[in-house]
Amino acid sequence: MNERVRKPEWLKISIGSNERYTETKRIVESHCLHTICSSGRCPNMGECWGRGTATFMIAGDVCTRSCKFCNTQTGHPLPLDPAEPLHVAQSVQLMKLSHAVITSVDRDDLPDLGAAHWAETIREIRRLNPETTIEVLIPDFQARPELVALVVEAHPDIIGHNMETVRRITPLVRSAARYDTSLAVIRQVAESGITAKSGIMVGLGETPAEVEQLMDDLRAVGCNILTIGQYLQPSHRHYPVAEYVTPQQFAAYKQTGLAKGFDQVESAPLVRSSYHAERAALLRRKP
Repeated sequence: MNERVRKPEWLKISIGSNERYTETKRIVESHCLHTICSSGRCPNMGECWGRGTATFMIAGDVCTRSCKFCNTQTGHPLPLDPAEPLHVAQSVQLMKLSHAVITSVDRDDLPDLGAAHWAETIREIRRLNPETTIEVLIPDFQARPELVALVVEAHPDIIGHNMETVRRITPLVRSAARYDTSLAVIRQVAESGITAKSGIMVGLGETPAEVEQLMDDLRAVGCNILTIGQYLQPSHRHYPVAEYVTPQQFAAYKQTGLAKGFDQVESAPLVRSSYHAERAALLRRKP
């Protein structure tokens, strides 16, 4: 059995709070709202909520895939809730969010893989919150272009799809998704004119050269925003951490990514997909 890698000091989490965080937390708890921020115990929850950003997960909490890095429950999901798009939009309104991020489980059990539900959620958020910028973090929809197009045509401000890891490690940790499938999704988003975003985890055993190749692959398909964070093993049943990447290496990845042409690179041990998400939305709104 491999010896577990000891977690370093730089991964200690300090939640912190301010008045907006406290008010957002009160609203979430008193109205029983569901955010991936709290359910996923995101280390950046205090910072994001304090800036008026929150991430909702739609389409249930049971995934049809079983990736070895993810702690989401796997199995047979319940039918979609037709009232969910309106409920999410009302939650964004209630929380007075300036930037809303939406994600979901994979729904390979549905004929359209959940794409129409995604589009309706975006439209409802826009209808009730015309000033709120919308970012979505979508599944790969099996790279079916007509399904990706449903999300594109709902006109969110940013569409993200995570590569998760480098090409070599992809088949080791992703149960169904393929490296080139994910690139095809990101290419379609970028070619639509909507800002394309992706994210990866490091510490799975990749090399810096492989990370740089992934950056090149993303830039080749038009990806503008990249997030890089440390992989943290959810339980002993999940893929083990190979190493804890140093803050210095994360800083080097950021500089490399910017030099390769990304508009924004968030790279640090505790970075997650929606970290500093509102920055890109603000940049996009500038004339």
